[in-house]
Amino acid sequence: MAAVGNVLIVGGGTAGSALAVLLARGGVTVDIVEIAREPVGSGSGITLQGNALRVLRDLGVWDRVSASGYGFDTLGLRAPDGSLIAEIPDARTGGPDLPATLGMNRPELAAILADAVRDAGARTRYATTVSALADHGSSVTAHLSDGTSSEYDLVVGADGVRSAVRGMLGIDTAPKPTGMGIWRIHTRRPKDVERTDLIYGGPCFIAGYCPTGPSTMYAYLVENARPRESIEDADKPSHMRALAEGYGGAWDEIRAGITDPDRINYTWFESLLVDRPWNRGRVVLIGDAAHACPPTLAQGAAQCLEDASVLAELLLAADHLDGPVSDQPVSGQPVFEAFMDRRFERAKAVVEASVQLGEWQLDPSPDADVPGLMGRIAALVTERP
Repeated sequence: MAAVGNVLIVGGGTAGSALAVLLARGGVTVDIVEIAREPVGSGSGITLQGNALRVLRDLGVWDRVSASGYGFDTLGLRAPDGSLIAEIPDARTGGPDLPATLGMNRPELAAILADAVRDAGARTRYATTVSALADHGSSVTAHLSDGTSSEYDLVVGADGVRSAVRGMLGIDTAPKPTGMGIWRIHTRRPKDVERTDLIYGGPCFIAGYCPTGPSTMYAYLVENARPRESIEDADKPSHMRALAEGYGGAWDEIRAGITDPDRINYTWFESLLVDRPWNRGRVVLIGDAAHACPPTLAQGAAQCLEDASVLAELLLAADHLDGPVSDQPVSGQPVFEAFMDRRFERAKAVVEASVQLGEWQLDPSPDADVPGLMGRIAALVTERP
């Protein structure tokens, strides 16, 4: 018997969808409320490391993800003129039977997860969110934006980096800009682009790209953060093309395709880490609502998926939230304590390392050990949480 019989998940993104699939498959009644009107992944492409792919395989969607995306096992380093400096084997953090990395279109991943949620028997209500929560100790009443209310054994805030649920819990931790901004475009893939190649130097801190399918990719340029309000939509292509002028090789073809402002996304790098515990009573945060990091290690989605995997495992293994989870390292731990012991330090290490990589670029240090830091995180996330 699971620790909960019915659960409300606020947010139908990566973390919320994954948790819904795993809980519903385990016999829990699951409702999702999602403020968007349809399952649309924001942004352009997404880079999924092996430990993210491992959870997607556990969800039963790996075949569809593999068919929709583009997997690869090496990382290239190039000079600004496009010449190859090094080709490095990438860490296969999901195990030897999964690619080291897979790129795909965000909306395609969102659609695959939405189908998995439906097939598992969970229910999603779009254009709906939570307006208030009342924790009674043994249950939580959720008041929804459509005027209805229902009672649940558990409410999960998986509503992203600007989580409304986090505020309802009285947690004032907020995302912090790191000083960098990133331009992304989803575009046609040049035939010789078959993996992520990174360029450090030139007009930007980083120029890179990631294939997302047989004919598509997303490319990105990382610069000092500029005021968001200073960028008019119509000017996005000219801004991005100007930055891309400093790069050759595949960037010559990429630059020629930077014309449509609707295909360009500009955001700041931000970081967030809510201190433990991530719950207040029977309401708990997961994913970007609890921790978020700049994409310097491409671990954001992976850490969201790991949260969902671990929390589902614990909820399905315990008889009640305050009771022991018998197979945990510390006998007799209640669910949320066990969740924090398995997730907090790991997520903290990823957030801090992701921020550190950016700081070394903003303020170069002779003591910077980029390969060492990346190797330590790869070793950490290769182990199951």
